Amino acid sequence: MGLISVKLGVVQASPTIAITRMAGELRRQGRDIIGLSQGEPDFDTPQLVKDAAVAAIARGETKYTDVDGTPALKAAIVRKFARDNGLAYETSQISVGTGGKQVLFNALYASIDVGEEVIIPAPYWVSYPDMVRLVGGVPVIVPCPEEQNFLLDAERLRAAISPRTKWLILNSPSNPTGAGYTAAHLRALADVLLDHPHVYVLTDDMYEHIRYDGFEFATIGAVEPKLMPRILTVNGVSKAYAMTGWRIGYAGGPVELIRAMATVQSQSTSNPSSVSQAAATVALDMPLDFLAERNAAFLERRDLCLEKLNAIDGITCRVPDGAFYLFPSCAGLLGRKTPDGRTIATDIDFSTYLMEAANVAVVPGTAFGLAPYFRISFATATERLRTACERIAAACAALK
Repeated sequence: MGLISVKLGVVQASPTIAITRMAGELRRQGRDIIGLSQGEPDFDTPQLVKDAAVAAIARGETKYTDVDGTPALKAAIVRKFARDNGLAYETSQISVGTGGKQVLFNALYASIDVGEEVIIPAPYWVSYPDMVRLVGGVPVIVPCPEEQNFLLDAERLRAAISPRTKWLILNSPSNPTGAGYTAAHLRALADVLLDHPHVYVLTDDMYEHIRYDGFEFATIGAVEPKLMPRILTVNGVSKAYAMTGWRIGYAGGPVELIRAMATVQSQSTSNPSSVSQAAATVALDMPLDFLAERNAAFLERRDLCLEKLNAIDGITCRVPDGAFYLFPSCAGLLGRKTPDGRTIATDIDFSTYLMEAANVAVVPGTAFGLAPYFRISFATATERLRTACERIAAACAALK
């Protein structure tokens, strides 16, 4: 009998976190690594939000709270859903967790029995399949090719549904591709789901406020209100408000599920940080005008990286609708050899080569369920991005 549980054998550590950790170790060894692997805005948390946290501490709001969120924060979330998304929730339908990741895990743990299936379009955020496996479910991966803008279509959805299907996971704009579902696209998916009343929908809207070129964000509950009893709408303050370290995620959904998620949380972490909740309450009620400047900076960085990467022989990249990622194809580089004679056979080989030869950390597309691609985050300083692209270009030019 070993120390580590057998059930952990079905999952792996988050690849993005592992690569970020590796880049940090190399930096400590003196290497000038440019890390493009982690999805974290380089902007600061808005001052109004930071002030709210300080004020909460001064008021003594440093004790335990209700296990799945304070009444004040839940009320702010209800207002946010109504104002931004046209979704009508009650506070009894709101769950708050320690980041969006915990909210997702709680929902899956609370709802999935062994052997039940979860449809996950690929490319996907790295944690979705392993979360499903951890709770005894079966991830059903549906490849969504670049020609379809990496998005799930109605035909693929219909073909993937089985009597064992419990959830469909949607993420828009997407991590890792930045592709977004329009209202018309969601309408087609909703029509399929209306024919299958046993399938629930988990929509991860974390990047809703980071979008470009006039892309209009839509969420499936607003597109088809008849589905609302079967939808869990997940969001958080990490990306739009640059509050990654504050660890606040939230969701709106059926009361029965929200109560079950609270039970899970009560036996794991209990409540999220009281101070972070006070800050998030202010964040969700504040005007979003600060986002215009930040999104303009993201857009400038996106276009810089697109221009530089698409100019490299062997690399092509689609234009993302939102988020702060690019998902370039490295198919044109496969089969080439490094200066020391190694063959670039996979996107993993290519990503390893960039770390070793160019001091640039990226994440291979294999980690997101679709190869041969790699993901870069352009949520970092413009000059560092420029330098990273120049290093990638030089490394690619050195391949034979």
